[in-house]
Amino acid sequence: MTIRLFLFLLLLPYFPVLLQAQSMPPKREFRGVWIATVANIDWPSRKGLSPVVQQQEFTTILDAHQKNGMNAVVVQIRPVADAFYRSQYEPWSEWLTGKQGQEPNPPYDPLAFMVDESHKRGMEFHAWFNPYRATFDTIASKLSPTHVSLQHPEWLLTYGGKKIFDPGLPQVREYIVHVILDVVRNYDIDAVHFDDYFYPYPVAGDTLRDDSTFVKYANGFTNIDDWRRHNVNLLIKMIYDSIRQAKPHIKFGISPFGVWRNASDDPLGSDTRAGNTSYTHLYADSRAWLQQGILDYIVPQNYFSTGYTVVNYEKLTKWWLQNTYGRHLYMGHGPYKINKNADSTWFHPSEMPRQIRLNRQYPQIQGSVYFSSKSIMGNPNHIADSLQTDFYRYPALLPTMPWRDSLTPLAPEKLQAKRHLGGLTLTWQAPPPATDGDTAYYYVIYRFNRKQELNTEDPRNILAIHRQKTTTFTDATVEPRKKYVYVVSALDRLHNESMGNKQVKKKARRKLIVEK
Repeated sequence: MTIRLFLFLLLLPYFPVLLQAQSMPPKREFRGVWIATVANIDWPSRKGLSPVVQQQEFTTILDAHQKNGMNAVVVQIRPVADAFYRSQYEPWSEWLTGKQGQEPNPPYDPLAFMVDESHKRGMEFHAWFNPYRATFDTIASKLSPTHVSLQHPEWLLTYGGKKIFDPGLPQVREYIVHVILDVVRNYDIDAVHFDDYFYPYPVAGDTLRDDSTFVKYANGFTNIDDWRRHNVNLLIKMIYDSIRQAKPHIKFGISPFGVWRNASDDPLGSDTRAGNTSYTHLYADSRAWLQQGILDYIVPQNYFSTGYTVVNYEKLTKWWLQNTYGRHLYMGHGPYKINKNADSTWFHPSEMPRQIRLNRQYPQIQGSVYFSSKSIMGNPNHIADSLQTDFYRYPALLPTMPWRDSLTPLAPEKLQAKRHLGGLTLTWQAPPPATDGDTAYYYVIYRFNRKQELNTEDPRNILAIHRQKTTTFTDATVEPRKKYVYVVSALDRLHNESMGNKQVKKKARRKLIVEK
């Protein structure tokens, strides 16, 4: 065997990696991570920490995920009818201060802090609510006197050792909408997010006692299962419509259990054999929400491996590809299973990269979200290293949502550059409002070599995503006597991008010209 042939065979298993590295990375991609607060899973690390330590921990988390290439965080702010913010409806969370209803000392607003710090790092902040879970156990003495389970016990059901809201009650739906709109109106969040907890997961030997609600509020339904699904659908539509009316730029997304229905139960279902399904066991008709257009994105919890035969990651992914109905599809990944799950596939370092590569084969999949923060930060099987050096090496803008806003902002004006000892400083003027009233929410700065094609669709040409309020930027990486072309574009709140202006740095150190 010749040396050349030997090297070819040696490198053959790595060809997919090499091809991926050579192909153009996506310019737009949702890259998110869940930060769970219930039971102090991700943050804060324990109850009762001082506000200073809480803030230090959160900024450390953000810095780590910024380094990993994330452009969004999904933070749990209402775990069990409690709040990680100043709420007019619900008490402070025990997972924050150690005692439900007790305010942080010294006082501060964690949600306002988290939103601000996320935006400083160019990350969207998705406020994660658990709509129906009211308590983590049934110990009333642990609850604040203002907790809804004590104020309105008639609204709640007891199931599986927890208190949950009764989704069939109209007053419950109204209350949940008010809780969410309180945040929408008072905080600069980018999205409202629900997870997979709707009606509770089945508990052996327990019965969901909502028969009296069914009798009183049947709304023409004779099948209690269909009625339960209808109750959830009503809430989802109420939330979607209310958000759009209050603040049209705020998105609404849901992360349901990954399997809608098995094909054995419904020919429209996926080629899976899941024991629980969203439709049948949680009464969450996730496919219908997409059909009806009452959410902006969906993140199915596809926490299964590509080697798992009961629910296979690839088969389930391909089912979701056929059921997006024009809404955004981000895939939910389960790195928490790496090296910890009975499924041996999770022990292979190639598993998570394999899932990301699979996603990128399909334009319908516009990103990924990972559960959870500490799993990524722990870097099992070098997943964080893979994100930093390969998959998320280059920045990505967030995907646009044309059904929300399809108009692009106007371009920045009067772009100029000045060379100095610290590099080269760009200045420009913010554009006037576009026809929909939108101005620039942030800017993207591209840099090219003098003879390079001005391809702004290639994220490798992005020098910076400029989220600051200023209209100046200093490039400290310029090389002496080298020619550059800069393009600065404006983006609105929903990430529509203007046509950019461009400026050329000539070989002469101070002589600048503008290309027409």
